[in-house]
Amino acid sequence: MKKLLLLTVLFLAIANVHAQQLSQIVFSRGSDLSSIGILTDQGVLIRLSDEGRIIEWGKEVKALNYDMYAPQLQPFPGRVDYYSTEADSVSRGKIKSIGTCTFTYYGAWETAEKIGKIKSIGTLTLDYFSQFDNTALKGKIKQAGTVAFDYYGAYENEMLRGKLKLVGNNSIVYHSSFDDKAIRGKIKSVGSVTYTWYTSLDPGNAGGALKSPSYRQNINGVIYIIR
Repeated sequence: MKKLLLLTVLFLAIANVHAQQLSQIVFSRGSDLSSIGILTDQGVLIRLSDEGRIIEWGKEVKALNYDMYAPQLQPFPGRVDYYSTEADSVSRGKIKSIGTCTFTYYGAWETAEKIGKIKSIGTLTLDYFSQFDNTALKGKIKQAGTVAFDYYGAYENEMLRGKLKLVGNNSIVYHSSFDDKAIRGKIKSVGSVTYTWYTSLDPGNAGGALKSPSYRQNINGVIYIIR
């Protein structure tokens, strides 16, 4: 019995190590959500839009002498398969697998906001906001595995509306329309990490540039990237 229990625990540990997981959140201009990154069991990074559309996939390339990464991913050299014409209408022609990671899609019987969207990436399941949750957010990613997402609503300050508000336990705060014009709408903090920007009062036309911390931060296991 003890041996069986030990094997079960070992199996679950191995499965978790090789499972797909939320890996990155990328912001453009330090303000707008650009992509949500899922890392596969083969180390392939899959970048999705906030509505679950695949933007790109591949491997990150790091500079040899600096802690810098190329914005675009290096193409994945492995096998990529697509659903054939024999598949159902919502899956036909879409990515079926990247390496050992398989994809499934929500069927035609689902709510309108989900039909044809990615349902699972390997072991990770995606869910989306429907019109019954919040009509302003419908179609956006609501859940990636066990990680919940939320967005600022239409009633918020004009600089916040529609922006990413929550990723799991990490709340995301932005500068509002009442702040300096160079930093309005830019990220103020993610979780416990505070971001500082050059304002319009700083010399050298640096207003709007990130002052600190570095553009790439690991916050509670997810890498947040500012571009």
